[in-house]
Amino acid sequence: MFNVPVAAEGELSVTFAGVCTLLFDDGQSALLFDGFFSRPSLLAAGLGKIAPNRARIDSGLARLGLNSEPERPLLEAVVPVHSHFDHVMDSAEVAQRTGARLLGGTSTANVGRGAHLPKHQVHVVEPRVPVTYGAYALTFVESEHCPPDRFPGSITEPVVPPVKAAAYKCGEAWSVLVEHVSGRTALVQGSAGYVPGALRDFSAEVVYLGVGQLGLLEESYLEEYWTQVVRAVSARCAVLTHWDDFFRPLDHPLRALPFAADDLDVTLRVLRRLAETDGIAVHLPTLWHREDPWSVPPSRR
Repeated sequence: MFNVPVAAEGELSVTFAGVCTLLFDDGQSALLFDGFFSRPSLLAAGLGKIAPNRARIDSGLARLGLNSEPERPLLEAVVPVHSHFDHVMDSAEVAQRTGARLLGGTSTANVGRGAHLPKHQVHVVEPRVPVTYGAYALTFVESEHCPPDRFPGSITEPVVPPVKAAAYKCGEAWSVLVEHVSGRTALVQGSAGYVPGALRDFSAEVVYLGVGQLGLLEESYLEEYWTQVVRAVSARCAVLTHWDDFFRPLDHPLRALPFAADDLDVTLRVLRRLAETDGIAVHLPTLWHREDPWSVPPSRR
């Protein structure tokens, strides 16, 4: 593990806000993955109905500097990596507050429709066809959710909260290639699943690697996941996401999911070994820190 340098003013940075919420920001133009801030309790998600928590959303946007006109960077798009509640539930609300587009598949679009997001703010993407928003070109590559997918299937009707967590079915799962006008590249792999060979034609300097549930799977799966994602794109740095307990509010310190749901120690042990073999840096991001993973010194690779 290594420490990622703080981004210089005006340089492209990535800020981690739990699970797979990531803000790409160059000071002028910004891109937000997921935007999940509500983080309902386990009891509410398991037994009750859930809905976006507007106070927590506003607080999260403030911490990211996205709700302080006119100084804020322009948020171009909100990009859920798939449509489970811990990724997509707040995305349409964030788009409403910021004027950003909501990007994804038909399942994500139905979350936007349920929130009465205007049609011009909902963009259903085509796999492998690049789209440009501000300083970013995005390519969506079809992927898979990490097994087991507890809420499989597609969302076929608008989702109008409050609803059961199961209403947020996975829908399309994506590997998203991000290319910034500076030439810097990243791959956001929100869930620890893969389609064999899907990423062989792509490259990315940095991978934001979802690791949720990996600690409960066979070591051979972790090795193949690393091969199909990190090695496939020839990354030199892997930043681990989706490791924290997403039922815990963001005003509390982050902690790993309980052992019944995952085993982060196992995941870290295996990925550290693979990274050392390949000479790739591995990093656990710090909440709310503007980080520059592209500037990792060569001696740490």
